[in-house]
Amino acid sequence: MRAKDILLVEDNSDDIELTVMALKEAKITNPVVVARNGVEALDYLFRTGTHAGRASADQPVVVLLDIKLPLLNGIDVLQRMREDERTRRTPVVMLTSSTEQADIVRTYDLGANSYVRKPVEFENFVVAARQLGLYWTVLNESPEPPA
Repeated sequence: MRAKDILLVEDNSDDIELTVMALKEAKITNPVVVARNGVEALDYLFRTGTHAGRASADQPVVVLLDIKLPLLNGIDVLQRMREDERTRRTPVVMLTSSTEQADIVRTYDLGANSYVRKPVEFENFVVAARQLGLYWTVLNESPEPPA
C-alpha cells in the first residue's frame, strides 16, 4: 500500500518549495500534491476536473491549507470540506501568514484541526514544516474515510 498524499494548497512558489524541502529533510515519504488555488484543491478532494479519475479512497493524510488563495480562499475550501461527508474528517492544518484573530476563530469554528502561522525566517519555516509533517503523517491517527 502506497503512502497517502499530503495536499499542500499554496499559491506562493517559495513557500511550496520550502515546505516540500522540509518534508523531504524530515524523511516524510508521502507524496506531496500541490494545488495553487482553492478550486484546484476542491477538484483534487472531490475528484473532479483534472482529478476525475482519482480513486475515491485516496483522501490525503492531511491538507496544509493557506487562507489567502486565488479563485477560492482557504476558509471557503475548509467550509466545503466540512460540509461533505467524504472530507469531513480529513485533517486540515491552516498553514498561513495571516495573523488576523478573526481568521483563527473562523477556521476553528469551521473545524480546522490546527492553525499554524508560517514563520518568516527560513530556518524556522523549515523546522515548522518538518514538525507538521512528522505529526500528521506519523503520529496522528485518523479514521478511515467513508466508502
